[in-house]
Amino acid sequence: MKMNKPDFDTFLAESINNADSEITPQKDLWPGIEKALAQAPKSQAKSVLWPKLAGVAACSVAALLTVQLLFSGAEPATSVVMSDYFTQQKQTLLVQYQNQPALTDNWQQQLAELEEAERAIKQTLENEPENPALLKMLAQVYQQQLDLINKVHAPKWQQI
Repeated sequence: MKMNKPDFDTFLAESINNADSEITPQKDLWPGIEKALAQAPKSQAKSVLWPKLAGVAACSVAALLTVQLLFSGAEPATSVVMSDYFTQQKQTLLVQYQNQPALTDNWQQQLAELEEAERAIKQTLENEPENPALLKMLAQVYQQQLDLINKVHAPKWQQI
């Protein structure tokens, strides 16, 4: 049966008029409603508070981890930067002087001794990476290596 609007309106009006005007429950419901309304705000406050606290805690942990990663791993150790710089300088000098004869025969042995001192200082720096005395010693050893290479291959009397 297909129902159109006038038939439905009529059906609804008849159903409302024929029904009992008041349906009574088997027992009094108001005490239960009052109790539920009185307890609802307390449980709702707890359920709203915990997700907010968990969100704040998660954001705080994420921020701390980000700061830790950015500031702890971003800067290489001073000795590493210094080592890279002087290694590059030493390689440049060795390439520059590779075709020139050396004034002494044992300069490579002296260079090896200075490199051994460099390794010993670097090993000590692993325990104390920012020790200023050790960093100064390392810089001096590097400078001695560069000076040795320069003096052996280009003595002052040959320079103009």
